[in-house]
Amino acid sequence: MTTKIERRLKIKFRVRNRVSGTAGRPRMSVFRSNKQIYVQVIDDLSGKTLAAASSLGMETMPKKEQAAKVGELIAKKAQEAGITAVVFDRNGYLYHGRVKEVADAARNGGLKF
Repeated sequence: MTTKIERRLKIKFRVRNRVSGTAGRPRMSVFRSNKQIYVQVIDDLSGKTLAAASSLGMETMPKKEQAAKVGELIAKKAQEAGITAVVFDRNGYLYHGRVKEVADAARNGGLKF
């Protein structure tokens, strides 16, 4: 029987086989812990992180609001770095809740995926 973490890792590797970021269209990866949410915009060809944002320091607001703020923040940082289009990598998490909030806020901030 597989655990919850093993299941997520299987999904993550299956998705990562298909999703890859380039310089023109980098990968936006989401990591969700119990308390925080982290987002990175990564160019997989050069192996560099182009922009990053996290919910560190936002512990007073609810988690969904934190996720929305992080989505807005990553969209702003990505546009400052000259990035308008990304490939979304949900990192094995289900597309609802905080992961969906990040994606929606990033779209509203001007990123296209």
